[in-house]
Amino acid sequence: MGIKGLQGFVTRVCPDACRTVDLKEVAEKHRIDHPDIPPVIVVDAMSCVRHWYTPESWVCGGQWREYLANLEAFIKAFTAAGITLVFYFDGVVEEKKRDEWIKRRWQNYKEIAALFQFVKTHRKQPGRGMFVLPSALPTFTRYALKSLGQKTVCTLQEADFEVAAYGLQHNCIGILGQDSDYLIYNTSPYFSIEKLCLDKLVTVMYCREALCRALGLSMTHLPLFACLLGNDVVPESLLEGFWSKCLATCPPKNKSYNRRTNVILAVANYISRIPCSYSSLKHLEAMLPLGSDKTLLLKGMESYLLPGQQSPWIPPSAGHLKTFSDVGETAMCQDKEIFQLAKEQHIQSENYVIFNILSSGVIECSNSLEDDRDTEIPGQALIFRPARQHVYSVLLESGKGGACPSVKEWFVYFGNPLQQPEVIQPVQPPLPGGTPNLKTLWFAKGPEVEKQRYSTFLACFHLQDLMEELQALEAPVAGFCCLVAYLMLQVHSLSLEDLNAFVALVLCLRGKSASQLERLQLTEVDSRAVHLGAVFIRGLTTLLMANSACGFPFRMEDLMPWKVFDGKLFQEKYQRSHQSCSVEELLEGNESLYTPFQNLKSLICKACMAKKRTIQSRPRGKGFVTGTQQREFNPRFQQAHRSSFVPPYHNQMRGFLWRSPQPQGKNFVCIWNSLYQQYNSSVSLCSLCSYACSYPVLAAFSSKPFISSSCVVPLAETNSTR
Repeated sequence: MGIKGLQGFVTRVCPDACRTVDLKEVAEKHRIDHPDIPPVIVVDAMSCVRHWYTPESWVCGGQWREYLANLEAFIKAFTAAGITLVFYFDGVVEEKKRDEWIKRRWQNYKEIAALFQFVKTHRKQPGRGMFVLPSALPTFTRYALKSLGQKTVCTLQEADFEVAAYGLQHNCIGILGQDSDYLIYNTSPYFSIEKLCLDKLVTVMYCREALCRALGLSMTHLPLFACLLGNDVVPESLLEGFWSKCLATCPPKNKSYNRRTNVILAVANYISRIPCSYSSLKHLEAMLPLGSDKTLLLKGMESYLLPGQQSPWIPPSAGHLKTFSDVGETAMCQDKEIFQLAKEQHIQSENYVIFNILSSGVIECSNSLEDDRDTEIPGQALIFRPARQHVYSVLLESGKGGACPSVKEWFVYFGNPLQQPEVIQPVQPPLPGGTPNLKTLWFAKGPEVEKQRYSTFLACFHLQDLMEELQALEAPVAGFCCLVAYLMLQVHSLSLEDLNAFVALVLCLRGKSASQLERLQLTEVDSRAVHLGAVFIRGLTTLLMANSACGFPFRMEDLMPWKVFDGKLFQEKYQRSHQSCSVEELLEGNESLYTPFQNLKSLICKACMAKKRTIQSRPRGKGFVTGTQQREFNPRFQQAHRSSFVPPYHNQMRGFLWRSPQPQGKNFVCIWNSLYQQYNSSVSLCSLCSYACSYPVLAAFSSKPFISSSCVVPLAETNSTR
């Protein structure tokens, strides 16, 4: 995570350490010097995502197709120059860095609160100065790069260490990122993603040797220098007294320098005057208020030593380095075959957080763009916890005798002080006969096992009864329906207008290019839609987790946001739906989408009906609840005449359309009479009229009132998004 202020120090005070380089020329020189080894740049992806995400809209949940196109253009620029890229992503948060992780989460929390206040006040996205990464952007970036054919690695420890090690071991021409720790590691040259001009492949290289000359240090001094300035291992709070002593012996040379610059120069001056030995390190440990862990400085120094490297400050006998191979001995999962496969899939970015659960039993989730003042929508961490508990059961129940081990969660949401992890107990998914054995789900083959994988996945979301219907849909749409149905069941404040917006989104997104979505303009931004967009995206990561645990009943690429979501398009559908626009307008005048729209709604409503969940109509207009005009969508109507008027689910085929044709040939009056005769004694004509409009054959008559003037709502009004 870097050394505070060092990057800026180098830029301001050490201009000789900042050298403009042409990466095409660097690659060509490498080819001449090493004709048998292609030029490779290892990329610290976590420090690059902020720079890769350039779509104008970022607050609405993510412009995923635009982002995917940006990544493709980035890769093509390097490929054209004959440069191979290898992308590294953080796969864990090491416990020694947990305090720093929590500190940053609180900072992000404040930024997001300010962001929502701005959106509510101005009903628009703020400027780039308040930029916050779309929720789960790093997670989906690694799958995006993998889908684009790139080598993508998910680490077993902090990414900066593995990036530096890979660069050194594979003779890479450089490391691309934006993390001052790369000035400390003795590894490949460090190139700036922030200064990169993609068109010309020109950037700034930060030179360690020049930095050392400016500070009067050698390369072997740099790890100690980093630790005494404060990093992710040695907290700055322990060093204030030491800095004061250094400043007292090294007065500021330039009055224009700020305190941090003077501290950096004073610490460098102190280090340059002490012997480069282990005894000097021990003296420093005795000098600093390190508390109970007197080896903190030593651990910090060791964190910069790459494989095969030694330091005069640290004798080999004093080493405390821990390799990840040690973890297997204390892992939650003791089945070596399962553990090894999970580990391989983790490294290759093929599964999602499964290895973290099976190895340490600890997972975390960073901030999401959630409005902590919206009391109607719980934090996504709480919304998806029941599903995660079922996933934990799938992973851990069959691997341990007796009680199932619990999982520790570090999830950011309103009300969680992050003082300690929440201990979450696994809960068996509701499957007849119990949870299948994990080895069966992961290693067995055949149609029966494929069915088990799919049903176990659905059971994590309590949707196993819809297996046949969902399998008949295209995989991305099936995943979408699982997620939306789960959301409707878990969040009772979600309305029929919200459901309409989601379904219209997935239908209208199909066939839209990145450039078409880029041209879409919003007149306003609704804060509740921002919140819902973030919740939906986090829901997709929960689908990834369940899919990984259950042996991949879906392809991971079918659960990606660019298949089913676009932030601006969702904002548009949400606002129009809550302003009670017509179905025709919601579906952009595309008549071919009307039947799929009703079919997908019917499927989701069936799931809700089975759990006695009533979806109400609650149009919010421009961001407020109308209250007195709430209308109820009664799922008992959905059940009635389902086989006659809603396409039979058991006859679906893949795609949005179902195999059995709509009953367009039936007489309109007969259909109406059938509905009316069954329900006229128990419901209002107004409600019946509204419900009848969900049938395409009846909706065809929407331009005229279809019962007498005694009905309060004519059909033209009921044929809205309700």
